[in-house]
Amino acid sequence: MTTAQTFNSWLTYTKPNPRASVRLFCFPYAGGSSIIFRTWADSLPTAVEVCSIELPGRGTQMKSAPFSRLEPLVGALAQALFTHLNKPFAFFGHSMGAVISFELARLLRKEYGLEPVHMFVSGRHAPQIPDPHPPIHALSEPEFIEELRRLNGTPEALLKNAELMQLLVPILRADFEVLETYVYTTELPRLN
Repeated sequence: MTTAQTFNSWLTYTKPNPRASVRLFCFPYAGGSSIIFRTWADSLPTAVEVCSIELPGRGTQMKSAPFSRLEPLVGALAQALFTHLNKPFAFFGHSMGAVISFELARLLRKEYGLEPVHMFVSGRHAPQIPDPHPPIHALSEPEFIEELRRLNGTPEALLKNAELMQLLVPILRADFEVLETYVYTTELPRLN
């Protein structure tokens, strides 16, 4: 069984590379899709196989309900990725993806004795630092959209498109709920 021939709605290999020596799993930001990583394989060495994560509610998982809590999301991801962790692997997560990849790495180490050879994160403070901003996931729709506008991460043309926002607001709300209900727990450091 090769990775390129195995369909898994959680994973997208834009350029399958079974000869790669390391597999890089890429986790998107809130509201993001695996498509944001589609060109990464063109810019990385051939020793790296890029595998982007497709979270429920978008892309190949459009019909699946998005998760609103981190723990079940990470548990489902661990099961979906397990057979693809058959070679050295690394994680890259941006913003919400940073939190997901961090907790997934902790779960894989604890439950399966597996861990990434490297973890890259961006766009997010350290997990033990509480978010100083008030939660927005439960705001009324106009307030929620206004808060998205204030955060400046969603294009104005999209915010003004009522039809697209009907599709995106439930996904964004769920993603914000994942982040806003996340509680960091301390673990003992790993000893080699």
